[in-house]
Amino acid sequence: MLLPPLDADWLVRPPAIHASVNVSADRKTLTLENGLIRRTIRISPDAATVELDHLQTGESFLRAVGPEAVVEIDGKPFSVGGLVGQPNRAFLKQEWLEKLTPDPDALQFTGYAVGKTAPRFVGAPPPPGVSLALNFAGPGVKTTVHYELYDGLPAYSKWLTVTNSGEKPVKLTGFTAERLSLVEGESVVDTAESWVLPNVTAFTDYAFGGMAQVHSNKTIHYEVEPEYETQVNYEKKTPCRLEARAPLGPDIALAPGQSVESFRVFLLLHDSTERERKGLAVRRLQRALIPWALDNPLIQHVTTSDPKVVKSAIDQCAEVGFEMVILSFGSGLDMEDTSPANLAKFKDLADYAHSKNIRLGGYSLLASRRIDDETDVVNPKTGKTGGAIFGNSPCLGSAWGIGYFERVKTFLTATGFDVLEHDGSYPGDVCASTVHPGHRGLADSQWTQFLRIREFYRWCRAQNIYLNVPDYYFLNGSNKTGMGYRETNWSLPRSEQQIHARQNLFDGTWEKTPSMGWMFVPLVQYHGGGDAATIEPLKDHLPDYERNLQNNLGYGAQACWRGPRLFDSPQTKALVKKWVAWYKLHREVLEGDVLHLRRADGRDWDGVLHVNPGGAEKALAALYNPLDESITRTIRLPLRYAGLTGKARLSVNGGRAKIVSLDREDSATVTVTIPAGGMTWIAFTEK
Repeated sequence: MLLPPLDADWLVRPPAIHASVNVSADRKTLTLENGLIRRTIRISPDAATVELDHLQTGESFLRAVGPEAVVEIDGKPFSVGGLVGQPNRAFLKQEWLEKLTPDPDALQFTGYAVGKTAPRFVGAPPPPGVSLALNFAGPGVKTTVHYELYDGLPAYSKWLTVTNSGEKPVKLTGFTAERLSLVEGESVVDTAESWVLPNVTAFTDYAFGGMAQVHSNKTIHYEVEPEYETQVNYEKKTPCRLEARAPLGPDIALAPGQSVESFRVFLLLHDSTERERKGLAVRRLQRALIPWALDNPLIQHVTTSDPKVVKSAIDQCAEVGFEMVILSFGSGLDMEDTSPANLAKFKDLADYAHSKNIRLGGYSLLASRRIDDETDVVNPKTGKTGGAIFGNSPCLGSAWGIGYFERVKTFLTATGFDVLEHDGSYPGDVCASTVHPGHRGLADSQWTQFLRIREFYRWCRAQNIYLNVPDYYFLNGSNKTGMGYRETNWSLPRSEQQIHARQNLFDGTWEKTPSMGWMFVPLVQYHGGGDAATIEPLKDHLPDYERNLQNNLGYGAQACWRGPRLFDSPQTKALVKKWVAWYKLHREVLEGDVLHLRRADGRDWDGVLHVNPGGAEKALAALYNPLDESITRTIRLPLRYAGLTGKARLSVNGGRAKIVSLDREDSATVTVTIPAGGMTWIAFTEK
């Protein structure tokens, strides 16, 4: 893979060029560019994107022109802008542009406005950059296509505002916020069972039903393009047209003068097909879009709401340097109980935690439970409840669902809780009920339920309430989701749990930053397993406790340490304090981006390299030994993404620093000894 020069690599040195919108001398084109990518939009005789390029590689991602969007009004689709007449959709030649003509049935371009990026909601600071709004009009409807291009990132966002400009009510029955005829990821003559897709990462903030970005995607589709007559695939089934649209609806009724905003599309253009570099690019974009997800407190999960035990846990957290207490599932906490006595009980605990500089919160279950036939989502196939994604689920548009969010808001506000662990968050269930007050019927049920939970999470973000959500609601305010593990594996023998944990951490950080995923350490028995699986009594299992601390903190990730206490003896307390202090000393680099060195297999060393080119500590390698004897290994550590070149200063386990020479690929080769069942760490700074 040919990498850009170190000084020009946006993953190492942020470009100095700011995003801008430029108008051509002939006033026929607008160009969004930031030194990394460029999107050129023809605005005469109508508006249509005619270039989408990566400026550092020179690669063109667009092969054919199309509409800027599609809106469906009362069941009838209308293209938004666009030009027609391209003779060959495999490529778009410059000399063809003057011959393209407007689509007579499309909404027509009427003007544009340029500005700056703006917050998507309260508490969501935008990445700096430029905005562009393209205005289109047709009979009875106006549509504005919005773009934001960010400084220093090969990515942009896009969304629509649709307005009823007529005199009668209409319905926005559907929309496509982005439609791009992309260069195909591969050309295959025969029918393929799976395809290499175009080399972009696309996602939207209308996401649910998964703890990974790809699994929560419900809007990004790669479609066939039959009008692409010259494609290599004999049946013309290459998935090469990207469309961003809702899976159902939204079926929104618009009165005259009323507007509605679509979800936001985010598109990242890659400069490589290599997995690590693509993952780094995704993680760098997420750091810019969701900075609240970089908040990475050390968390204890307390298994009871007994005030005496909770206050003792808070005291222990303060003593060893933990920063958050969550009253776990099964603790007895009920956030739906807004009685004065319940509110007073938990306000007292929150006040006590705050006096110790500890954030306090707790668990509430929403969707994956049954309430009653009047409340639960109605299956459109049967006309009855049941058959939801988690079996049964309340409809968020039912009277109970609307009241649930008000009750939890009341609880959080009255108690001063800083944290909500929200389990069973809305996974995308549809509802065929026509009597729930929050939606009219099936067609608008998904959209309206999503808006309800989105409003709640955005409210939490505005209140600075930390959100642990086992779903991908990051772009709407959540802070953390599961790193990815099987809960029943915590019933395995402790030594096997530890290898599984490092596999989970290794696999979970390809597209998540360490701070985005929580791990789990059951100090008390969890899903069975008996004495062989359990760390309590803590003082009797100090080596296992230490390995769990090394695993999670060495990856820069936080586990939910589930149990009534963090230590049970002076030796246990000293152990926890030692590793918490180590983590906080190296926190900046440990929460930096992860490079994957070797996945845990129980047979030899495994580990990762953290990189932080903008910090004083540029890199830190965490290397683990699963064996019962110490091992000495020579390991090559890639330091390019740490911004190091030529020579670097390294220190092993905090020992005496020495200078090491880097090879032509900016890697250091280091021989280290890793103790039996332990961890060795290597810190790097500039020479």
